[in-house]
Amino acid sequence: MKACVALIVAVLCSLAWADLYSAPSSCRDRCQEAFDRHQPCHCDARCPEFGNCCKDFESLCGHEGFSYSSDAITKEELQSISEKIYRADTNKAQKEDIIINSQNRISPSETRDQVDRCPEPLFTYVNEKLFSKPTYAAFINLLNNYQRATGHGEHFSAQQLAEQDAFLREVMKTAVMKELYGFLRHQNRYSSEQEFVSDLKNMWFGLYSRGNEEGDSSGFEHVFSGEVKKGKVTGFHNWIRFYMQEKEGLVDYYSHIYDGPWDSYPDVLAMQFNWDGYYKEVGSAFIGSSPEFEFALYSLCFIARPGKVCQLSLGGYPLAIQTYTWDKSTYGNGKKYIATAYVVSSTQ
Repeated sequence: MKACVALIVAVLCSLAWADLYSAPSSCRDRCQEAFDRHQPCHCDARCPEFGNCCKDFESLCGHEGFSYSSDAITKEELQSISEKIYRADTNKAQKEDIIINSQNRISPSETRDQVDRCPEPLFTYVNEKLFSKPTYAAFINLLNNYQRATGHGEHFSAQQLAEQDAFLREVMKTAVMKELYGFLRHQNRYSSEQEFVSDLKNMWFGLYSRGNEEGDSSGFEHVFSGEVKKGKVTGFHNWIRFYMQEKEGLVDYYSHIYDGPWDSYPDVLAMQFNWDGYYKEVGSAFIGSSPEFEFALYSLCFIARPGKVCQLSLGGYPLAIQTYTWDKSTYGNGKKYIATAYVVSSTQ
């Protein structure tokens, strides 16, 4: 009899524990708890930094005096630092370096038509001397290190891994990235440049799976090089990549729905195009910016507003960047990879 009672108690206790450990998706009674990688979302002091807080974190834990909140970096601070980064981009193209032929503009409702309304290429002229600059050259070296089809695992050679490190070294030499690091260090997001660079390497180049193959994608591949999934172009938000593929006859420019207000570079264009048989319904990109400029702004927004719209200012004009976190796998203590990042406008 005693044995039976003991067994029943043990079963009930185990069921109670299982119920308690049912991976709660709320911060109720969890504020300031220690990080636990087994939880689906978190309520610790640094979850806003990592982009992995539970949805009710702000409402339930906002009064707890955390050192971070999702709005620890204010909109005004973001606009100020983005203007500083804009002014610091000395490697950007000058007006005479690029001539584009944007041709026909369409309405957002027409983007699904897949009709080529522009008989001429987008780029009439690009001064390719730009590409000999250290950050451009290091960036271009990375573009062909990927298989664009998701579902095919990426396997980097020692040379390709070295190219990732070389790119990070070169961009960190620029005034653009020095501005970004100085700002984020002041915000207590990083305590050293080494920590910052290590985090950039993980969030941008760390591999995860978008398809059936382990490690078939990364933030860098998606945003800058471009991917194809289920017969459609995804990512591909870089003007250098676009120009080089168009020059090879692999990209056919169809139309655009947005052309930014800037009368110098960098500018912004949201366009439709065919990439070697696959259609991109809306692909926004900076035009004429240096690689470090895009890398800095996307990184800033992913760190400050992960998974949200990030309001910036460039040359006195408003600009918004949308980022998304990759939620199916993490690195470090629960940090999330970049799923995508791109410019958004009122027409998108």
